[in-house]
Amino acid sequence: MSFFSRLKTPIFKNTGSVARDHLAAERTFLAWIRTGLGFVALGTAIERFSRVDLEAFMQQVSPSRPGVSKPDSTDHREASSSTHDKSQEHLLAAALLGTGSGSIVYGVGRYFSNMRMLEKGLFKPSYFGAGALGLTIASVTGAVYWTGFKSHKHAE
Repeated sequence: MSFFSRLKTPIFKNTGSVARDHLAAERTFLAWIRTGLGFVALGTAIERFSRVDLEAFMQQVSPSRPGVSKPDSTDHREASSSTHDKSQEHLLAAALLGTGSGSIVYGVGRYFSNMRMLEKGLFKPSYFGAGALGLTIASVTGAVYWTGFKSHKHAE
């Protein structure tokens, strides 16, 4: 007997809206997973691209062009700024990975909670999960905007 044949899933009579409610809960679960995977993918992409040294790559691709000066390697301000930008990119990637992971964990917990509630004929709306995700996204967006605005003003 295989492991999967021992797993028992409850079978409900399809009276009223039972099937529709369960399928709606499953679609909501998949939406939480999709949202979480989107944040994880974006965080991973930012982390990977932050490791690429685009200036060195561009110098290799296009050797010295007339009239274009090479950056001075002794300029400590650029190195400090680059290090600062890298740390901000790492923080952004960590925030996105955390948000995505949290969304996935919340979605799984919420799905199984919904299944237990629907088996009893009850339903509990998700005020706090949606609110927490919205607040987190707004906070990350605000932090990215604010740090970009500060670095833009500082560059002038």
